[in-house]
Parts: sequence; C-alpha cells; structure tokens
Amino acid sequence: MSFSPRPPSLSGCNSIQEQRDRWEKKCSRAVKELVQTEQHYCQQLELVTTFFVEILKAKGTLKEDVREGIFSSIKSILSMNLSLLVHLENGNVGKGLEQFCSHLHHYNAYVDNIYNANKVLAIQLKKSKAFRRFKKLQEARPQFNNQKLEDLLQMPVQRINQYEHLLQDLAANTSPDNPGYEQLSKAVAAVCEVSQRIHDNAQRHENHQQLCRVQKLLKGRKTRVLAPGRWFIREGWLKIVPSKGSETKPKMFFLFSDLLLEAKSCSPLSVSNGKKFVGQHAYPLQDAAVEKVFGHTRSHGGLLSLTFPKAKLLVMSNNHDDLNDWYQCLSSAIRKLQSKHTVVQRDEPCRRPLLSPVDQTNPVRKRNMNTGAELECSAPKRTKQSADTKQSAEASTSSCVIL
Repeated sequence: MSFSPRPPSLSGCNSIQEQRDRWEKKCSRAVKELVQTEQHYCQQLELVTTFFVEILKAKGTLKEDVREGIFSSIKSILSMNLSLLVHLENGNVGKGLEQFCSHLHHYNAYVDNIYNANKVLAIQLKKSKAFRRFKKLQEARPQFNNQKLEDLLQMPVQRINQYEHLLQDLAANTSPDNPGYEQLSKAVAAVCEVSQRIHDNAQRHENHQQLCRVQKLLKGRKTRVLAPGRWFIREGWLKIVPSKGSETKPKMFFLFSDLLLEAKSCSPLSVSNGKKFVGQHAYPLQDAAVEKVFGHTRSHGGLLSLTFPKAKLLVMSNNHDDLNDWYQCLSSAIRKLQSKHTVVQRDEPCRRPLLSPVDQTNPVRKRNMNTGAELECSAPKRTKQSADTKQSAEASTSSCVIL
C-alpha cells in the first residue's frame, strides 16, 4: 500500500501539480528512510540475540533470571520487528504498522527494565570473570563496530524515538483521504505513548539518583530522604535571619516536593563527615506560605518569609537571581501540593466519625509528639479526627519536625 500526498490548496493546475509532486517526494523519502533504518536495526538486533543471548544460554555462563534481567524482551522485539520489516519491504506499510503496534507491550516491558538491566549487567561484570571475558570477546567482533554491550542494549529505546519522528514525518506528508492514513495515525499515537513512557522513566530514574545523592550527603541514617512520591527540586545555601538581633546563620536547604529540609555542615575537622550535613529541621509544605519581603527589583539579593503552622523563617541571599529561583520553586511546590490535597479532600466523602456514648461525652485524642530523637523527614501521618479536635489535628500534621 502506498501513501498519496496531502492535497494542497493552491490555485492553478501547474502549481497544484508541482506541490503534489513535492508532497509525493517527501512521502516516498520518508517510507524509504523507514525501510532502510528498519533493515539496519533488525540486523543489529539479530547480532545481539545470536552472539550474546543465544551463546550465553548455550554456555550457561549466566543463570536464566540474570539473562532475562539484562536482555529482557529483546528476542520478542526482534520477532515483531522482523515481521514489520517484511511488510515494509512489500509495501504494506499500514498493515505492518497495525500489527506492530499490537505487540508494543514488548517494548513497554523492555523500556521499563532498561535501568535495572544496566544495574544487573554491572553487578555481573564485577562478580563473574568468565562473563567479563565473554563480553570483551564478543564486543571485539567486527560486526559490532567497537560498540559496547551497554550501547547495544539501548537500541530498542533509541529506535522508539526514531519511530516517533519517522512516522510523524510520514503522517504529515500523507493525505487524510488515503486508506492507510487511519492506521498510520494510530501508529503515531501508540509510538508516542511508548516514547512518553521512556521520558517518564528517565525522569523517575534521575529523581531517584538525586534522592540517593542527598541521602549520602546527610550524616547518619535517621534523616530519611527517600520516600515514595517525593521529588527533588533544588538545594543551596541561604542565610537564616534570627528573630532577635544576632548575626545571620548560613544553612544548607534541600527542597523537595513535600518538604523543606534545613541542615548544617559537619565539622570540617572530621575526616569521614567533613563534606556531609546534619539535618536540623524538616518543614512540611502542605500548609506553608512563601512571601518575598524585598528583592522584587534587581538589587543586591533579597529576603523571603516562610510561614508554617508552627514555625516561621526569614531567609536571605545576596544573589538576586538565586533568591528569585528559590521563591519560584517554593511557590510552585506549595501550590502543587495544596492543589493535590484539595482534590483528595473533594474525593473523600464527608462523614462524621461514629463515636460510642463514652467517646461522645469525652472525645479525647492522643497526640503523636515528635521527640528530640526523632529525625525522620517523612510526610506527616494522617490520624482520625473528631469534630472538637479538627483544628489541633491540622496544626500537628503540618508542624515542622525538629531534627
């Protein structure tokens, strides 16, 4: 099936025909590029499957679960792409893409595992001398053009990005009246979903690395930065302006999607902890507010006022751009968190708690007090609230944790 060009809206037979010829050339060029790149891609996949997956299986160098952890669904991907290549070479672009998209779950499984694959590969290279020797020997084959296995494993991920651009280019030069246009449009949408999945996975992986990095910067194990749903935003030095007339104190601040962590430097005399920090306070952002006291113009720095239910901070910076970035990041994080909390509250049914006769006469609730030894910076836990203690409960869940 061939794709006809999109009809232009030009006056004059010669101009219309010339424009149609240009669309036809662009469409043919896009199909040709798709076929040629698919041929090369399938050849590379076959090489990886033959010289790595199959030989490793035959030799028994790695266990089956380890091989699957590294190569995931690459054999299924090769099978579906070989089928696509046959359709493309025979001119059945629409049918080939339709069949290809019905098996995209193999690509989803592969891209979801790619970071784990790199981790498993690195572990096996450290553990197994036989695998290190095998990998080096196979990579030296002329068919791989000096490419490492780590690079070869990225091919399916990179191919999805190529599909996105190639199919979008092909769709842009295909007439909606063409019988295969609907199939092409569905293929573009399906591939874009996988491409977005790759982008989201990359963001989550980068965020996890940032959280791990910050966790290693903090002394001890009691200040926990790693938490589900938490995103790292930024870090930097700010000066705390005390309420009384003493000097400002420089502190390191780590801003996350749900809290602001204040820390101080460890003693530089310490050999093991000289470049680390000690967490002091964790301020939840749920009921926080930020205000720019001064620094609205490009002067020398500025001052920010941070208000929490049970704490208030005045922080300053001599760098105007840095202070403005802090203000923007804090405002955005607070706004997103409060918006998310509002949606959750709307979804929850408004029911009064069922109290026993004893509870109705004496509705007393135990409070979870944060002791000085408690250093966890996790999100505050929700507790059941009675009608008389609603206000105090809201204050306690949003208070700062003294570290």
